[in-house]
Amino acid sequence: MDIRIYYEDTDCGGVVYYANYLRYFEWARTEYLEARGISVVELLKDGTQFLVVHADVDYRSPARYGEVLSVETKLTDIGRSSLTFSHVIRERASRRVVVEGSAKLVTVDLQGKVKRLDPSLVEALQAPVERGH
Repeated sequence: MDIRIYYEDTDCGGVVYYANYLRYFEWARTEYLEARGISVVELLKDGTQFLVVHADVDYRSPARYGEVLSVETKLTDIGRSSLTFSHVIRERASRRVVVEGSAKLVTVDLQGKVKRLDPSLVEALQAPVERGH
């Protein structure tokens, strides 16, 4: 997934504000799900939601206004009720690593009670995606 850096994404020095990378991770996870036919809206209708319970971010080099970033997202661990995604954000043209990180999500019902991942959801999460998605 590519993200163009706009003025609103930056601090007063023209560098991407550090907390925005968590937003980019979130966007990339949503794209990961959608590319596999998993709709967050449909999950909510079925009584399932994901909550981030832990996030790590390692800042490697600054991204600046006007650059385009590419976000690579992989599902690196699946537990009974949790998912861990890893993310690498690179400046698209140079492939320079900007940020690396991960997020652990827990599956809960609409009241916030932890629930097991449905086997069909696990299967969909592990499905390969055709290029172009």
